[in-house]
Amino acid sequence: MHLTLLQHTPHPDRAVAVAGRLCYAPVSAAELDREMTDADVAKLVRVLVRSGHHSALEHAVFTFAIDGVSRACTHQLVRHRVASYNQQSQRYVRFGGADSFIVPPSIAANAEAHEVFLGAMEQARAAYDRLVDIGLRDGRKKESVQEDARFVLPNATETKIVVTMNARELRHFFRVRC
Repeated sequence: MHLTLLQHTPHPDRAVAVAGRLCYAPVSAAELDREMTDADVAKLVRVLVRSGHHSALEHAVFTFAIDGVSRACTHQLVRHRVASYNQQSQRYVRFGGADSFIVPPSIAANAEAHEVFLGAMEQARAAYDRLVDIGLRDGRKKESVQEDARFVLPNATETKIVVTMNARELRHFFRVRC
């Protein structure tokens, strides 16, 4: 798996602190931002998290690119709905390549299991390629053929996904999934 932080809220801790402080301040957010020192920000973020005022964390947003994960992994990932996702399409991107499947570590560690796994993956790859060839030979559009052929692909199929989560959901995600 390869994870890259593509974008994030500039000064996310400051955005969280200002949003949290605004709930209790008679002045504007802009004024709070000008007045708060970095030490104030750090202290307030700790207080907000400890006190359970997690809505302020939603003002810090992070966008990641994730490569080399299985579709099974992304099916769990997208259960976190307070986020935005764009996943590589199996309709528009033809399946294939040397690293087309993600091998679970427990299977990779056992030679016999690894051999069985690779055989099953090769059968799936061959069936996919054959279905695509048949569909194209029948004169169907490439995208439609690939969309139908993908149904033989296993959850171990490698994919890529871009994920954007706010800090609150990211914190929850780490607590539940990591």
